[in-house]
Amino acid sequence: MTRSTRLSVLSCFALFFLTSTFAASAQISGELKQWHKVTLTVDGPEAKETDSDPNPFLDYRMTVTFTTSDGTSYQVPGYFASDGNAANTSAQSGNKWRAHFSPDKPGTWNYRVEFLRGPNVAVEAITGAQKVNGVDGLQGSFSAKPTDKTGRDFRGKGRLRYVGKHHLQFAGTSEYFLKAGPDSPENLLAYVDFDGTTSRKNLAAVRPGEASPSGLHKFEKHAPDWKTGDPGWAGAKGKNLIGALNYIAGKGLNSFSFLTYNVGGDGEDVWPLAGPEDKRHYDCSKLDQWQVVFDHAQKLGLYLHFKMQETENDDNRRENQGKQSQTSVPAAFNGGDLGVERKLYCRELIARFGHELALNWNLGEENTQTPEQQRAMAQYIRDTDPYDHHIVIHTYPDWQDRVYAKLVGNQSVLTGASLQNNWDQAHQKTLQWVRESTRVGRPWVAANDEQGPSDLGVPPDPGYEGFDGKAKQKDGKVYDLNDIRKYTLWGNLMAGGGGVEYYFGYTLPQNDLKCEDWRSRDRSWDFCRIALSFFKDNQIPFWEMTNADASVGNPKSDNSRYALAKAGQVYVVYLPNGGTCELDLGAASGAFGVGWFNPRKGGKLAAGSVKEVKGGGRVNLGQPPADAGEDWCVVIRRK
Repeated sequence: MTRSTRLSVLSCFALFFLTSTFAASAQISGELKQWHKVTLTVDGPEAKETDSDPNPFLDYRMTVTFTTSDGTSYQVPGYFASDGNAANTSAQSGNKWRAHFSPDKPGTWNYRVEFLRGPNVAVEAITGAQKVNGVDGLQGSFSAKPTDKTGRDFRGKGRLRYVGKHHLQFAGTSEYFLKAGPDSPENLLAYVDFDGTTSRKNLAAVRPGEASPSGLHKFEKHAPDWKTGDPGWAGAKGKNLIGALNYIAGKGLNSFSFLTYNVGGDGEDVWPLAGPEDKRHYDCSKLDQWQVVFDHAQKLGLYLHFKMQETENDDNRRENQGKQSQTSVPAAFNGGDLGVERKLYCRELIARFGHELALNWNLGEENTQTPEQQRAMAQYIRDTDPYDHHIVIHTYPDWQDRVYAKLVGNQSVLTGASLQNNWDQAHQKTLQWVRESTRVGRPWVAANDEQGPSDLGVPPDPGYEGFDGKAKQKDGKVYDLNDIRKYTLWGNLMAGGGGVEYYFGYTLPQNDLKCEDWRSRDRSWDFCRIALSFFKDNQIPFWEMTNADASVGNPKSDNSRYALAKAGQVYVVYLPNGGTCELDLGAASGAFGVGWFNPRKGGKLAAGSVKEVKGGGRVNLGQPPADAGEDWCVVIRRK
């Protein structure tokens, strides 16, 4: 064999090696329809999730640009997917790389893959990044058909988006969204069937009732709620958690929340990482299993509230006798700053779950980062997320003025607040941030997502596990699920808020970290469903309405009575203690019909003692049709 022949053979061998190692084409999978999850998978560099040289999460950057002929374009971050079936195989290594896309319109979509290699190239702009031959530059197209989904399935509604109002709107149907669902357990993802999931807590030191006996959730009470045909992984795994989601969807709820990282926090049992302290490598199989759960939730019509960290693992900037502690927290990504670790964390969550249609990114529960850190993290999420999902922040009740005041308006890209307040302050605090964000020109979506006092929260139903239904505060005040309905649920909605999620405290049955059974609040879920149905069934244009408490003689917006108004067209009055009231229609003209709604039982509007009123002055709404001492809602609509 001549020297030139040998070189030719070696060149052919090198070419064969490259093309057999890396993909010559991309595989498109999924239901190719508008708003559905479309997955692009390529054969790229072989890697293991714990590799460091190169690190498959940091030292490669896959980005797929999807475009249509009309110029619509999305730059979607990709991720290392091990063997492409890790949810079932628990594989830690492989050569599959992936991006998920949810097309916002039917028709032909073209794609182009950019695949680069270099130190920290996933999160930093570097000079000299190398193109990965055989993958970078891959192009193709697919055709998306119109969605065929209806009902609760978000794929029939489109992406839920912030549109400069106090409520989110579905891009497909243009309908506006009010949410209701559980905020507990916050460590929902500390589930025994997820790979690599353990409890780091010393269970002997845990307060009674704070954690499940194994340290992980099993959700055995919801095993009967799993249905044939529902998803799972690795055989029969995942059924109980899928069943739990089926239950809350069946109750008419449309939201739930969860921490995605709590190392150093209350639970110490949720992390997406390859190890709890390994902040530069991610657990491919665990995250694939999370994705199975989230995909199913979206089909059920359940909004995903991603709480990205909790106060114990952001940067520990707490006040202590008037001074801020700067104690370093090992679990905090970059000590709270927007460094390589924090950027990678945000990018990984967006790459794996950003295709979901209805979600928010919450910068953190009881967040204590500095305003500069909060702004930087929010901006990075906005710049990385191709779909511009809703971004919110949660903080301590007594920190709201100092935190939110530095973020509203054009001070940040945040689009909402996740409020924590005592159960009887929901109306006033929601109203505060609805009005303040409006005043500065960027309306926020203000949801009430955690109810104090922290030890009690929303109590279980009377009779559940022998519970008498009464939550007894340390100051001697007693409240129950009916008070939650009146002053938390309706308090938020009548302030122009975006809805509620219920927190369960840490002392009552089925409390926050221990909760295994969402049926413990079954009656409260009924009240939530009834409230959501009221606005939908009666075609109340809540997104066009503003709080009008003063119009019913409540200028201080206390808890005596609430009002929402689309002036001159439709008014909603809520009477927590029943009875009657007067409504100021001095600026309105014409005749208005009066109908009464029962927020305890639901149903159609009923006639009270007054069926019609006329604009031009203050009018008496009359008496409700029954149970005059109970709470009632009144609709006054122009004829």
